[in-house]
Amino acid sequence: MRPFRVHARAWAELLRLPALFTVPGDALAGAAATGLRPGRGTALAVTSSLCLYEAGMALNDWADRAEDAAERPHRPIPSGRVHPTAALTAAAALTAAGLALAARAGRPALTVATALAGTVWAYDLTLKHTKAGPTAMATARALDLLLGATATATGPAPRAGARVSHQWRGREAAGGGRRAGVARAAGAVGGAGVAVAGEAGGGAGGGAARAGGLGQVAGEVAPARGLGRVTGGAARARGLGKVAGGAAQAGGSSRVVRGAARPGGFAWAADGPSLGGRPGRAPGGARAGRVAREGARRVSSALPAALALGAHTLAVTSVSRHETQGGSTTAPLGALATTLALVHAVARPRRPAAGPPSLPAGRRPAVRLGLPGATHALRWAEGTGALARAALALAYVTTAGRPYLHAALNPSPPLTQRAVGGGIRALIPLQAALAARSGSLGSALVAASLAPAARRFARRVSVT
Repeated sequence: MRPFRVHARAWAELLRLPALFTVPGDALAGAAATGLRPGRGTALAVTSSLCLYEAGMALNDWADRAEDAAERPHRPIPSGRVHPTAALTAAAALTAAGLALAARAGRPALTVATALAGTVWAYDLTLKHTKAGPTAMATARALDLLLGATATATGPAPRAGARVSHQWRGREAAGGGRRAGVARAAGAVGGAGVAVAGEAGGGAGGGAARAGGLGQVAGEVAPARGLGRVTGGAARARGLGKVAGGAAQAGGSSRVVRGAARPGGFAWAADGPSLGGRPGRAPGGARAGRVAREGARRVSSALPAALALGAHTLAVTSVSRHETQGGSTTAPLGALATTLALVHAVARPRRPAAGPPSLPAGRRPAVRLGLPGATHALRWAEGTGALARAALALAYVTTAGRPYLHAALNPSPPLTQRAVGGGIRALIPLQAALAARSGSLGSALVAASLAPAARRFARRVSVT
């Protein structure tokens, strides 16, 4: 039992186990920046990132085995606890696993993951000891966040529709003067749009379907595997909103993703990007072009968050170049200035996205929402988001800023190493703050919940 524990601890040191908790937040922050809920693509991005990160850790020690023999003889490879061939094999296997997982999220995600893997291997083997080293590491972190955004926006469609806040069950559907089975309609007004889901036990064509006396669907309800589909029409839920442009079935439920809540309680959605009868199946023709453009637009919205994460990583890597010998006050001061600038950026609310497309000529705006307490709920959500951003920004500046200041005042190797460790752990509150700034408090809480585990494991295994 004891040899197994010694072997396991050696691999935990080689793979920097505490630093592993700083990885999932990249994909969660990227997913939040797209404005979509995390789904199967996000989970694939997280697991791919974990594999690629650990591959980089193993490859790093393999490439530095001669240098560590002189400066850090206690590391797993110089001390003989891990064989160099085993470390290199683990790096190659983990890289292959990361790329395979990214491939399951789609070709765009695989492209980003390939760029990320190439950056990691180039940094460890060539760029680490050059002036381009910190920039390469910062690029890797930014690509990791973009991997989460890409896999979420272009990966497999989730089985459920968009955010659902209100649901109604219909009792009957009528079309063309005859009964056509039982229809159920579920609609939702989300924070950034409108989602519609419909199911039908039978079919009604060319007429109007009334759902539970609460709303009506104009156009056509077509049966598909026992489930209904709303196409080419407009749905009106009395006092709740209006959806135009049709809804497309995805994974057993229909949804319209694109759209925004209009001022004054109006809601409008058109041309939803999630189309096709099965999750992950891309439609063809012009509709596929719209899906690709929508995915690219959502991924591009994650660029500011990727730049923020890259700036923090650049600062930490610049400090880490002096952790074995110390003596530099410029790097910790620069990292402290970067931390303060990022705190100012993430504490500010994100600018609202561009409004929805203009209404077609001759159509009246959507019906007023008329939801009791909606204004108070919106104000409460905004206040909660502001408090979350402030708390996470404070946690970030405390975790990173204080060690940077100590290392700048006394640039000794122990304090410099402590500053590097603090900068690595500060990635977690920064990721959570970026997710909260994008309006995803759930993702922010999940990312922030990893901090205690990272801190606990860091007491046993060094993160550097």
